[in-house]
Amino acid sequence: MPKGIFASPLVGVVNSGAARLIDAPVIGPLLRRSMVVIRYTGRRSGKTFETPVNYRRTGDGVVIRVMAPEQKSWWRNFTGDGAPLTLTSFEGADRIGHAVAVQDDRGRVTVTVRLTA
Repeated sequence: MPKGIFASPLVGVVNSGAARLIDAPVIGPLLRRSMVVIRYTGRRSGKTFETPVNYRRTGDGVVIRVMAPEQKSWWRNFTGDGAPLTLTSFEGADRIGHAVAVQDDRGRVTVTVRLTA
């Protein structure tokens, strides 16, 4: 069987657990140094999604390196001109930004978020 059949439910469980840990009283502050939950609207579905990601803070934004991008689809919502997203509970508040995903010639994907609010 293709590995994607079982991977999707497992990823959902792991993401849900990670998202809860980010808000946990003891471990949450440590995780929030490099992890945040992003909220965005799917380009085709119009549905709202949330997923935890690792990030690195830059001057006026955030850089997200997508691990195993060929196994994930969320970042594709930000290709081309990009799209808005929300970083939930980021530095004490929800922060809105504009995200643009770029895939390099080696297949690595970086999503750059310029914070707007």
